[in-house]
Amino acid sequence: MTRYSHVPSRREIMSLAASAAISSTWPAFAQTSLLTRKIPTSGELLPSVGIGTAIIFEFENDAQKLAERTDVIKTLVAGGAKLIDTAPSYGKAEDHIGEILKETGLRDKIFLATKVRVADRAASIAEMQASFKKLQVSKLDLMQLHNVRDPNQPLDLLREWKAQGLCRYIGVTSSFDRDYEAVEACVKKQKPDFFQIDYSLVDRNSEERLIPAAADSGCAILTNLPFSRGKFFQRIAGKPLPDMAKEIDCNSWPQFALKWLLGHPAITAVIPGTDKAQYMTDNLKAGMGRLPDAAMRKKMVDIFEAL
Repeated sequence: MTRYSHVPSRREIMSLAASAAISSTWPAFAQTSLLTRKIPTSGELLPSVGIGTAIIFEFENDAQKLAERTDVIKTLVAGGAKLIDTAPSYGKAEDHIGEILKETGLRDKIFLATKVRVADRAASIAEMQASFKKLQVSKLDLMQLHNVRDPNQPLDLLREWKAQGLCRYIGVTSSFDRDYEAVEACVKKQKPDFFQIDYSLVDRNSEERLIPAAADSGCAILTNLPFSRGKFFQRIAGKPLPDMAKEIDCNSWPQFALKWLLGHPAITAVIPGTDKAQYMTDNLKAGMGRLPDAAMRKKMVDIFEAL
């Protein structure tokens, strides 16, 4: 996994006044339900806000962090969400998710997704089996081929797993701009159930070709890194939320970033990472209330670029 230098965190950016307005209690969700969108290949409804586990769930033995992350997952479910995305390459993340789901009894309320790296058949099977052990499950909702680089990449093994009932859906992911042409070709040819890509106000490189290609291929689309590893918070530091945010029921900068994503009709769900229940609550609110249309999304880009 690529590491990066320090940039301001959400905790460092959000003012005390703004934080006070974000409640981590259930009544925050009393008036509005979380937006759901259909998975194209099945019609199943998936809540539009989930959580990613890279970095934040990678810690070693730390009881306090485990308790905090457990509260985050409980808040996710209490707010009507269910999607958790993880991967073997995320350190101890799969182990911690498995432990949390066992201790809380929430497995049946979760749409659980992990990944398998591009490798030979034996290595892929071994990694899948290791993930099942860490996650303490016998089947997954979604198995994704991680960071596809070959335009002719087959998905035969994942389709076998799906046919065997080891996973309900299959997908592919990408993290590198240099691979976008190959990924586009793979998605068009293989037409997986899901496609996952990094996409944000900071990094919009996937929106011209990759996202349309995935939508045309009938994929549910998951977007990760909505805050671009902290670069979003670096840009908005000290800046007031624009007045137009009220028009889309937005009361925080993180919601601004997430609502911009969800305003794109092809995006099925966003999966921001977070380590605090109050931030999970704030993220969930992005999937509630009004969303921006195409004209408003363009205006939001202009506002962000002008910061």
